Amino acid sequence: VQLQASGGGLVQAGGSLRLSCVASGRTFSNNGMGWFRQAPGKEREFVAAISWNGGSTRYLDSVKGRFTISRDNAKNTVYLQMNSLSPEDTAVYYCAAGSTAFSATSETYFRFWGQGTLVTVSS
Repeated sequence: VQLQASGGGLVQAGGSLRLSCVASGRTFSNNGMGWFRQAPGKEREFVAAISWNGGSTRYLDSVKGRFTISRDNAKNTVYLQMNSLSPEDTAVYYCAAGSTAFSATSETYFRFWGQGTLVTVSS
């Protein structure tokens, strides 16, 4: 089982990026999926989660209205559209597959993790 995150890079403040996470080895169409991030010197934190069918989404307060999580179960892929980026969003972003069907926010409920993709936002 592998989760491959991509789409990170260097962007100026106010810009946008779209992260993708493709799962291989098994389908996660019945699992909630999530994005977490870890900034330099900080602990990893929850960013966004989506339920198995996309019917429920949850976000970190500081990204609400700027980030959108979505999924395409036919492609076994989850996305994170990030708009109005700020330097505070700089971090390594990890995708994760949940052990439940729901949009969980705690790492406890995520079983499989991708390798991370670096997002750097310059001021």
